[in-house]
Amino acid sequence: MSLTRIDGLPAHVLFVHFVVVLVPLTALAAVVCAVQPRYARRLGLVLPLLGLVTLGLVPVTTHAGEWLEARVGSDALVRKHTELGDGLLPWAIGLFLVTVGVWWLGRRLVPSDGVAVGMGRMSPSVLRVAAAVLAVAVSTGAVVDVYRIGESGAKAAWHDSYDKSASGQHG
Repeated sequence: MSLTRIDGLPAHVLFVHFVVVLVPLTALAAVVCAVQPRYARRLGLVLPLLGLVTLGLVPVTTHAGEWLEARVGSDALVRKHTELGDGLLPWAIGLFLVTVGVWWLGRRLVPSDGVAVGMGRMSPSVLRVAAAVLAVAVSTGAVVDVYRIGESGAKAAWHDSYDKSASGQHG
């Protein structure tokens, strides 16, 4: 097994499924934990670890996709998909940073002894609102980007691969 092929097949096809699941899952967890810091406290290190795994899979998937791109025919749809795919890394970095920040705030705003730790001049409610707004913004951007990349990849893979005139009836 390599980072470009798994059992003789392009690894990109497998890795892409992990990214398509993990980016929205991480985004949802970040938003829920930002809105309700007690959930960040309950999840503990799982939240930033989820963000880290998601972040790590993005360049692995992109690398496998670039390997695959070099082995398929030149096509405008493939080029568009590749260009869009190259834009996901900044969103994944942002999502990871949000998960770390939300996890950290969850520990500070809802400590195990129930007494919030001093946050300087910022009130806990202002920090929670700021974290929630940032989590929603980054999460939305990441999920929309994954959708756009996935749609373009599906178009590139399937645009000439099936009979569009078939009636859809069996037998």
